[in-house]
Amino acid sequence: MEFPIAGVTVDPVALMVIGFIVGVLGGFFGVGGGFLAAPFMFWIGVPMNFVVGTDLAHMTGKSIVAFKRHRALGHVDIKLGALMIVGTITGVEIGAQVIEALKERESVDTVIGILYIFILMLVTIFTAYEAIRSIRMMETEKMDAKDVVGFKGIARRISGIKIPPMISFPDSGIESISVWTVLGVGLITGVLSGMLGVGGGFVRMPMMVYILGIPTHVAVGTDLFEIIFSAGYGTLTHAIKGNVDIIMALVMHTGAAIGAQIGAVSTQYFTGPRIRLFFSFLPLIGIIMVLLRLLGVVAI
Repeated sequence: MEFPIAGVTVDPVALMVIGFIVGVLGGFFGVGGGFLAAPFMFWIGVPMNFVVGTDLAHMTGKSIVAFKRHRALGHVDIKLGALMIVGTITGVEIGAQVIEALKERESVDTVIGILYIFILMLVTIFTAYEAIRSIRMMETEKMDAKDVVGFKGIARRISGIKIPPMISFPDSGIESISVWTVLGVGLITGVLSGMLGVGGGFVRMPMMVYILGIPTHVAVGTDLFEIIFSAGYGTLTHAIKGNVDIIMALVMHTGAAIGAQIGAVSTQYFTGPRIRLFFSFLPLIGIIMVLLRLLGVVAI
């Protein structure tokens, strides 16, 4: 099927399958799924600037579906998500401007591809190590808790930073934390969203758990709430810059809407450490897809 806006011919079935897969995984892990969808789109021949903008558009619709399901399960902290949006929106615009600068130098594919690999590898190593540590703690200490974090010291030290104003998030079990800490997490993930064409969830979900100290299930649902706005704003700013193929996004959303509901419901059957352990393997898929494209191995 020809997509005239992006100027490419792509199999629509492949796009729907990509949408369904990232829908399931996104609903389960609280991520937009862009770190998987973007490499697959890149691999099948979509130019990187259209990968970024179009994936954000598809992600917005899918995240709305998954968020509603998590809200019904009580896994969303609206107050926390709303504050993070402020930092994220600023970061998204910064990231989008970086993409524009790289487009002018015709180096966007290589630079963003290498950045993908570096960040995803860090996420994989840290999350896998922590999740395995947490599972062992639950098994050896006979813990019945649904969520255990192996590195709680990080969140405790962060919460000890008393830069006013301070704020509490009862729904996330946070008694007091600096507003600037929450905004900082939002800013960092916003920059990644604008640059990589993702909602930033593949970094934000672990940061919410390890830095802010939020339970995994709440981090999943709250992250999806935040992604609706960050990805929505990213879609708008990239559309203005001509980086969005809306027809391609709608084709992907056909599969994503179904997958997102399946993934969201599945979270209630797993403990926090196991969700994080499963999550740690996902970035490896993105790394492989980007490497294949950078090495010239493109899908036929």
